Amino acid sequence: MDLALIILAAGKGTRMKSSLPKVMHAVAGRPMVDWTIATAQMLAPKEVVLVVGPELNELAPRFSPHKLVLQTERLGTGHAVQQCREALEGFEGRVLVLFGDTPLVSVESMQAMLDKAEQTDAAVVLSVFEREDGAGYGRVVLDDVGAPSAIVERKDANPEQQQITTLNGGLMLVKTAVLWDLLDQVGSDNAAGEYYLTQLVELAYQAGHTTAISHVPEAELQGVNSRVELAQVEAAAQDRLRTRAMLQGVTMLDPSSVTMSFDTVLEPDVMLEPNVVFLPGVHVSAGATIRGFSHLEGAVVGPACVVGPYARLRPGTVLREGAKIGNFVEAKNADFGEGAKANHLTYVGDAIVGAKSNIGAGTITCNYDGFNKARTTLGEGVFIGSNSALVAPVSVGDGAIVGAGSVITSDVEPNALATARGSQRAVDGAAEKFRAKAKAQKEKAKQDAGK
Repeated sequence: MDLALIILAAGKGTRMKSSLPKVMHAVAGRPMVDWTIATAQMLAPKEVVLVVGPELNELAPRFSPHKLVLQTERLGTGHAVQQCREALEGFEGRVLVLFGDTPLVSVESMQAMLDKAEQTDAAVVLSVFEREDGAGYGRVVLDDVGAPSAIVERKDANPEQQQITTLNGGLMLVKTAVLWDLLDQVGSDNAAGEYYLTQLVELAYQAGHTTAISHVPEAELQGVNSRVELAQVEAAAQDRLRTRAMLQGVTMLDPSSVTMSFDTVLEPDVMLEPNVVFLPGVHVSAGATIRGFSHLEGAVVGPACVVGPYARLRPGTVLREGAKIGNFVEAKNADFGEGAKANHLTYVGDAIVGAKSNIGAGTITCNYDGFNKARTTLGEGVFIGSNSALVAPVSVGDGAIVGAGSVITSDVEPNALATARGSQRAVDGAAEKFRAKAKAQKEKAKQDAGK
C-alpha cells in the first residue's frame, strides 16, 4: 500500500521548562522527533509531513526534504492532522499518524498496524495496549467482535468506561479516502474543548467503515512531557541499545553503567568496562577493549585497540589496529597508526602518529596559537620522551627520538635524536642555606604576628 506519515510535533512542552522545543530534546544523542522519523522511514513512506509549532518552524531546513506544516493554534490532535490536507493533496493510500515525543515505537509495531490494515481492509487501525490501571489514557470501547467503536478520553469517561482496560496507544492508521471527510465531522464538545483525532474511530464505526485494533507494547508508547519522563525514556532507550549490543557479541562488565548513542557501533568481541560513555559517531572494531570511565565521541577504534581507563577520544580520532590510548589521555582529530601508543597523561590534537610510535607521559601537541590550528606529524617508530611539547606545525621523522622535557619547534629528521632543554646548574651547599633562610623568615613572621 502507498503510505504517508503525519508526525505531530507541535506540542509546547510547557512542563519541560525549556527554551528548546520539546521534540528536539535528545534521547541517546538524537532528538526525539528524529527517532520517530528514522524508525518510520524504514516503512518506505511516499510522504512525510511534520506538524510543528512556530518555535520549531525556524528549524525547517534540518527536516528537509520532509514537508512542514505550521499549527499556529493548538486546538488538538484532530486539528493538527487537518492542517496537513493541502500537503497531502492528491495522495491516495493510508496515513499513519505518529508523535514526535514518543521515540520508542518500533518499526515492528508500525508494520503490525499496516499488516492489520491489509488483513482486514480497515479504514481505521488503532494502536492499543492493555493495563488494569488506565489513569491518564483514553479508553477503547470494543464491540461484540472486538472492533473499536469509540475512544473515550479519561476526563470524559463515565464510571463504567473507567473500568475498561483496553487503552488508546495514540498511533492511528487511516485510509486517505475517508480521513478528510471524517475530520470535517470532528467536533470540540468535550472537557478540553479540543478537536480529538480519536473521534475518528467513532465516526468511522458509525459510518459503517471497518475498524480494527493492533496491540503495541506499552513500553514503546511512553511519551515525554517532562524532564522526569525524558529520563525514563532515556533509560529505556539505553537498555534497548545495550541489550542489542550484547546480543551481537559485546561484553559489558556492568551494563547499566554504560551510556550509548543511537548510532554507536560495537563489533563482536568488544569488551566494555564500567562507566564508559559513547556520544554520537563512535565505531569500535572487533576485539577492542574500552576500559572504565572512558569518554568517546566521533571516534573510530580499530581492531584489538585498548582505550583507557579515564581516556577521552574526541571527534576525528582514529585508532588503527592495536593502538593504545591510556589513562588520562585526550586525543582530538588525531590518527594513530598500527601499534602506536600514548599510555598516560597526554594530549594529542590535530596529529598523525605513525605506526609503533610511542608518546611518553605528559606530552602535548601544541596545536592552537589562539587563532589557527596546526598539525603535528610523527613518522613510524618515533619515540617521544616524557613531558615534551611539540609546537605545531612540526614533523618528526621515522625512527627519531625526542628527549624527555624537550620543546620541539623545528622538524626532526628521521633517526635523529633531538633535545631542547635549558641547561642544568647545581650549587653545592645551596639547599642547606636556603632551608636556614626560610626557617628564619618563618620564625620572624610568627614573632611579628604575636606583637
